[in-house]
Amino acid sequence: MRACRSGRNNSRPRHAQPLLAVILVLLLVALSGAQDAKLAPEKQKQIEAAVARFMAAKSAPGVSVAVVENSAYEWSAGFGMADLENFVPATSQTLYRLGSISKPITATAAMVLWQERKLDLDAPVQKYCPAFPQKDAVITTRQVLGHLGGIRHYKSGSQDDPEIGNTRHFDDTVQSGLKFFAADPLVDKPGAAFHYSTQGFTLVACAIEGASGEKYVDFVRKDVLQPAGMTHTVTDDRFAIIPYRTRFYQKDKTEHVLNADFLDSSYKVAGGGWLSSAEDMAQFAVAMLNDRIVQHSTRDLMWTSLDAGDGKPTGYGLGWGVGHDLGVPDVGHNGGQQGTSTSLILVPERKTAVVVLINMEDADSSALANEIMKILLGIGNTTAK
Repeated sequence: MRACRSGRNNSRPRHAQPLLAVILVLLLVALSGAQDAKLAPEKQKQIEAAVARFMAAKSAPGVSVAVVENSAYEWSAGFGMADLENFVPATSQTLYRLGSISKPITATAAMVLWQERKLDLDAPVQKYCPAFPQKDAVITTRQVLGHLGGIRHYKSGSQDDPEIGNTRHFDDTVQSGLKFFAADPLVDKPGAAFHYSTQGFTLVACAIEGASGEKYVDFVRKDVLQPAGMTHTVTDDRFAIIPYRTRFYQKDKTEHVLNADFLDSSYKVAGGGWLSSAEDMAQFAVAMLNDRIVQHSTRDLMWTSLDAGDGKPTGYGLGWGVGHDLGVPDVGHNGGQQGTSTSLILVPERKTAVVVLINMEDADSSALANEIMKILLGIGNTTAK
């Protein structure tokens, strides 16, 4: 599973909060927002201990966690602070930037259209998105969903990249987002090699609009979020008043916690612009495990690794990472951008899922998510390092 992250220089002078003060805040409000638990008490105790160790080691201001067992939402809790300045605790309803966990949501929307025979995954993407110019080779929606379309990622990966640190707001998110990259040459021949691309998912959103005849956000809300019971998931609109939205943080080189750099993600909603809670993302996992959004065969197609041009598996299906890191097949995604680190892991054969959302960038959310999954599955030594 891969995360979409950007490297930024944190050496600029800002007012910083000492590490000790952050840790004291975390200890004061640990376990805030815990839900009535169906989870076994011993597992809950182990998870809470793992989160506490992780937060102390990473100086993470706020963490929200949710778990699914037997294809059912069992438990969630918030730890630490959603807002350090105003002393607002994190809960399981706190809304975090999903980062690249937005991609599985977008991919699931595309596959709803595929199983309704409204979207041909192997047709040229321009059939549904005529605004995207013709290239030297045919690009399909299937290839773009699997990062095999040759679409570039961000321009440079540095803090000066205007895409990584975008501050402009766009109301027509899909068409405006296309303008960032549509005229650029491909980085590779379609199908030849895996090239991770958040921009490519804006192209998928355009295909969704063309195939459905609806706005991307409206279609996702109606055909993915509502069937899953994700009642609080919204786009990260910096102008809107959004209840329960967390503040966003980063650390400097001296381990001080600071406010994160500014970001307006309106140009890349499909690949990294949704807000959600641990509870809502657990409901998404439950809906996927119980085939409530797409059919079981469609789900399996999404969760099967594609092959690159050399015939080797890429470790990525259609909008979902595919792995075997825990000794059992798993699927999911990580995410990372200004002020957020996120991880979603599902182990389908064990009907289990973990959600970890952190309001600080570069916090290695996948390490904590893997640790919690090991606790749920009873795998090995579950002591977090």
